[in-house]
Amino acid sequence: MRPAEVASSPSPPPVDHLGAATLERMAAAPRYNRWMFERLRPWVGRRVLEVGAGIGNMSAFLVDRERAVLTDAEPHYLARLRESFGDRPNVRVVELRLPAFDPHLVAERVDTVFCLNVLEHIEEDGASLTAMRQLLGPGGRLVLLVPALRPLYGTLDRALGHFRRYSRGEVVGKLEAAGFRVGHVEYFNLGGVLGWWLASRVLRRPMISAAALRYYEAFVPLFRLERWLPWRVGQSLIAIGEVPA
Repeated sequence: MRPAEVASSPSPPPVDHLGAATLERMAAAPRYNRWMFERLRPWVGRRVLEVGAGIGNMSAFLVDRERAVLTDAEPHYLARLRESFGDRPNVRVVELRLPAFDPHLVAERVDTVFCLNVLEHIEEDGASLTAMRQLLGPGGRLVLLVPALRPLYGTLDRALGHFRRYSRGEVVGKLEAAGFRVGHVEYFNLGGVLGWWLASRVLRRPMISAAALRYYEAFVPLFRLERWLPWRVGQSLIAIGEVPA
């Protein structure tokens, strides 16, 4: 039995209203989204499977590839993805609920699994990493981005359904336990640390305000300079898991 693919139909309402509203707000932050993708672009191959694509904020940077398999677990997001990208012959929209996956997805022969801000939503994160490893052949890569710095965990994380924020050592250990060789790890988004701490730990808000996001978006050109710092921390961790060739 093949994975459930989405038929053309009106988009059902989201199950997670807060998460959906957050994704809509992030869609209005094109500078941030492009900056994130540009940091990850060197590790993205020609045949990509995106885990937890949501409404497609990052998918828009992937659909020009030879093959783009866009997945999510929620019918609302799957319908949105179909509406946005379903007319492209190189794009497939598929339901995926990690850590389970349909073995037929292996036949897509993807060389990259792209998983941004998803793993923290899955209680069985180790098993899910193992499943992503099984979707890749020799030489394949997992491009992973997760929230970092455990002391930042607060109301925003709880409202969004995050089970955890990650330390660098935890990410490396879980990737290796899943069978990956860790090719690269770095912190990302130093500029977001203060804002997340203020909103989540001090003001205890359940959602990033639109005004704060607009302010942050204006400063993205400045935040981009972080990659030239000799040492840094960041709101997120980028980790590249490689399947031995």
